[in-house]
Amino acid sequence: MTALTLSTAAAPGLRADAIVIGVAKDTASKSQGLVVAPGAEAVDKAYDGRLAGVLETLGASGAEGEVTKLPAPSGFKAPIVVAVGLGARPEKDGSFDAEALRRAAGVAARTLAGAKKAAFALPLTEAADAGAVGEGVLLGAYSFDAYKEKGAAKAGNGKAPLAEAVLLGGKPRDKAYKAAVERAAAVAEELNRARDLVNTPPNDLDPEAFAAIAQAAAKEHGIKVQVLDEKALTKGGYGGILGVGAGSAAGPRLVKLSYTSSKATKSLAFVGKGITYDSGGISLKPAGHNETMKCDMAGAAAVFAAVVAAARLGLEVNVTGWLALAENMPSGSATRPGDVLRMYSGKTVEVLNTDAEGRLVLADALWAASQEKPDAIIDVATLTGAMMLALGSRTYGVMANDDAFRASVHEAAEEVGEPAWPMPLPEHLRKGMDSATADIANMGERMGGGLVAGLFLREFVGEGIAWAHLDIAGPAYNESGPFGYTPKGGTGTAVRTLVRVAELTAAGDLG
Repeated sequence: MTALTLSTAAAPGLRADAIVIGVAKDTASKSQGLVVAPGAEAVDKAYDGRLAGVLETLGASGAEGEVTKLPAPSGFKAPIVVAVGLGARPEKDGSFDAEALRRAAGVAARTLAGAKKAAFALPLTEAADAGAVGEGVLLGAYSFDAYKEKGAAKAGNGKAPLAEAVLLGGKPRDKAYKAAVERAAAVAEELNRARDLVNTPPNDLDPEAFAAIAQAAAKEHGIKVQVLDEKALTKGGYGGILGVGAGSAAGPRLVKLSYTSSKATKSLAFVGKGITYDSGGISLKPAGHNETMKCDMAGAAAVFAAVVAAARLGLEVNVTGWLALAENMPSGSATRPGDVLRMYSGKTVEVLNTDAEGRLVLADALWAASQEKPDAIIDVATLTGAMMLALGSRTYGVMANDDAFRASVHEAAEEVGEPAWPMPLPEHLRKGMDSATADIANMGERMGGGLVAGLFLREFVGEGIAWAHLDIAGPAYNESGPFGYTPKGGTGTAVRTLVRVAELTAAGDLG
């Protein structure tokens, strides 16, 4: 991963492959021109204060994500200056929010693939800004090259990721700055681990392989781990997970990761959908809907990464992660539409559609998590196409059994830069899942399908426990080109939300 360092050095004298600066649209002035963002004063001075004009001549507008390169001034030890757009300059105090810095740093890091060292002279007015820039750099520099031929292209433009990023204006000896950068490194490294898992082909990441990866990470970071295989799942009565995995030669698993702090007074449970490949089962997906189904374990990847991040950060809260892992395949032993499964909770479910499998594995894991009576449960899942239709490809839905908890989770998501939107759980939709054969069916009304799925999951949450459901079907996998610090492919969506919820819970500031 790209190395991060803080430095008080001046840009002109720093040996690097590039100096990164920020520029913005000056919407407050009549000219609507370009302004150089704070942090780049020394660079602007070297251009005799005319850097904005030079960049405008080159076509720069300051728009978010825009990149303009130009030769560095005489006397600089770096050969080029990279100006990255921050969007509109804030009209009130002129300071840029964390997400603007994060995205700009991500774009610059991706642009500088192949460089050994780059200095980032972006606005750093406080330690949190350094954390945002550092996080953006590490997420933007990400590339998945595990399956590339040795010596072949490693990043999108055929070059290795940026090796080192120096954050100018940072204070290397300041505890707050050091902590912010260390946090950024821990969160970004684990988020990138989640991206790697999502991007890994399903022939190399079945439930058993995923469980083994979780076991290795748990051992490294002092996390307790328990893995239930088919025999243990059968003995325990986990009918949902077993039913979904019945058609595959690769057996299902339920992985429990437990991070505990001696100073904790609160506990959280995170539950992740981990369908390592989703063919739809007997209710086979149509052509064109299978190619990205390796990403159907993105919820479990996010939960796994968040628990490890909590351990690395030493958060004063107990966090348990539940990874409900199965491969949904059609075969002679697969669950059929019309079959009835007896879940871990004891409830029976009539399976009307085997492609509505995520809610079945989650139901067992939610009930297992509920037995430990945590203060709150959050599940994460690429659950429904309906949520994509409702919110698009970059925003995930948040549902909950408690309005205040839903609002708190939503605020945490927005704070860390993960677009989310609160969604309702209309009671009238519950009737559509009534079954003449079983306690409940796994399908209900077609309209509002994402909300129906949330209502189904609510049935398996223990009484009195605050619960939220994050449907990340849209943003979990980016099929278009990279933007900001988000790559093509697995995105690691929800990792930062979960970590922030854990931090707020530890501090007693959630809700």
